[in-house]
Amino acid sequence: AMSWFSNMFGPPPPEPKEQVREWKRRLRHEQRALDRQIRDIEREEMKIKASVKEAAKKGQVDVCKILAKSLVGSRRARTRLHASKAQMNSVMMDMDHQLAMIKMSGAIEKSTQVMQVMSSLVRVPEIQATMFAMAREMEKAGMIEEMIDESMGAMEGEDVEEEADEEVAKVLFELTEGKLNLAPSVIADLPEQEEVAAPAEAEDALSARLQALRT
Repeated sequence: AMSWFSNMFGPPPPEPKEQVREWKRRLRHEQRALDRQIRDIEREEMKIKASVKEAAKKGQVDVCKILAKSLVGSRRARTRLHASKAQMNSVMMDMDHQLAMIKMSGAIEKSTQVMQVMSSLVRVPEIQATMFAMAREMEKAGMIEEMIDESMGAMEGEDVEEEADEEVAKVLFELTEGKLNLAPSVIADLPEQEEVAAPAEAEDALSARLQALRT
């Protein structure tokens, strides 16, 4: 009789306590994956820094600029992943509260805090698919309101170009100990990646590896 019921109406929803524990397990798993990504990005950053110094010695300013831009991008990605880990911690703390409430009421209660954090996490490219699936489960369980699909779009592109140029200028100054002290306007005027001659080809491979880490 139970199998007939399941076939007609699908499997019964998980017990509230088990559902919350499962979310906690998955969040911890995602945090460990983010830790691995952060370590990989840090290793790539070390390689990029060494390449910048090498290119600076050869006077390859355009190559230095391309590498510094990829370093700025990787630093932003790393900051984003650290922030995501902290947000996951706040969701897990709310899960502990949910478990305490379930003991009293037997049901999952709505949480505006989890709603806000999940709205942010579903926009982080590195964890978007997993967080999207978890958010849908939380909606069904009544923990959060239904999210509008627009809020699940990826994060906006890497901010304002002018701001990026300022960061690149700072990175170049820092890595070359002041030898490459370029104004942001000069950075903006330097040739883009496709215009740079052969010396940049090795750096393209490095950028590709870095991009692969973030996806």
